[in-house]
Amino acid sequence: MNDEVEKMLGAYPDHIKAKLLKLRALILSVISDCGLGEYEETLKWGEPSYLVDGGSTVRFNWKEKDNDHIFVFFNCNTKLVDTFKELYSEDLEFDGNRAIVLKLSEPLPVDELRQCIELSLRYKSIKHLPLLGA
Repeated sequence: MNDEVEKMLGAYPDHIKAKLLKLRALILSVISDCGLGEYEETLKWGEPSYLVDGGSTVRFNWKEKDNDHIFVFFNCNTKLVDTFKELYSEDLEFDGNRAIVLKLSEPLPVDELRQCIELSLRYKSIKHLPLLGA
């Protein structure tokens, strides 16, 4: 784990840190399972961020001012969140065209998140496809 990311996640309350670590593990699982190669883990805008060659960055964070939610951020200048809304409007909550909003009190929607993360990390090669090839 990147030292800066580890330090940041370590500062959160245990119940939040546990959820964020599950989300991190899911992202890394997608990278591995899909054979996306080497990845970069860093802090961007003070948030854990993940990028592979040919993809669009996936970031996540919890903010004290909205302490019941975790946000998974995507580049708002892409078709990603609009596509996610087409696929999962009944299953996921969104913040504009930039984030999936997850309730801390609910389990992670693993299958839906897995596909959204994969689409983001493959974005540059699939952006021309209808619904990003989903």
